Amino acid sequence: MDVLSRMAAAGVVPVVVLDKAEDAVPTARAMIAGGIDVMEITFRTAAAADSIRAVAAEVPEMIVGAGTVINLEQCKLAVECGAKFIVSPGYDEETVAWCVENNIPVTPGCVTPTEIMMAKKHDLKVVKFFPANVYGGLKALKALSGPFVGLKFIPTGGVNNDNLAEFITAPMIHAVGGSWTVPKKEINAGNFDKITELCAEARKILLAAREG
Repeated sequence: MDVLSRMAAAGVVPVVVLDKAEDAVPTARAMIAGGIDVMEITFRTAAAADSIRAVAAEVPEMIVGAGTVINLEQCKLAVECGAKFIVSPGYDEETVAWCVENNIPVTPGCVTPTEIMMAKKHDLKVVKFFPANVYGGLKALKALSGPFVGLKFIPTGGVNNDNLAEFITAPMIHAVGGSWTVPKKEINAGNFDKITELCAEARKILLAAREG
């Protein structure tokens, strides 16, 4: 199963903010115990690169990617460290082109028809929609899916257990992103059992919605 298929199967792509690289492996293992085997480690902190390297080396069953990638330099560093996919908050042509050329799955942030058309020039099938709650949520995604038939979205921002079922059953949704299953405060406090619990709760909601 390829990376994008693994994302779709997981349904939830947690956005993980790590202040300390030593928290990366226990966080990844806690997520797997809760049924989620895909994680997006954000480049918002200095620990990102080392965190990705640690998970890639020590938790091979986890598909680890890099998020909040805003330029090609960060992108290349992330891939060198073992990132299996790249997520950007917006659309950066240089980064997208390099990823496509090097067969690295990339989901750039696209919230306008113009950005989506730029992504489609590279034959991208999945894009990020961020921040989803600011740019119209599911209503906006339904409107955008009209002219862009077949394109899938990963909405991030404002998605949680309260609206997860509604999002995940919409036909244009590939998966959803968010940090509610891996709160930074729980990571920093070493509450990895809580992360397992939160991931399992989200998976239970998601699976029930898909089966229903």
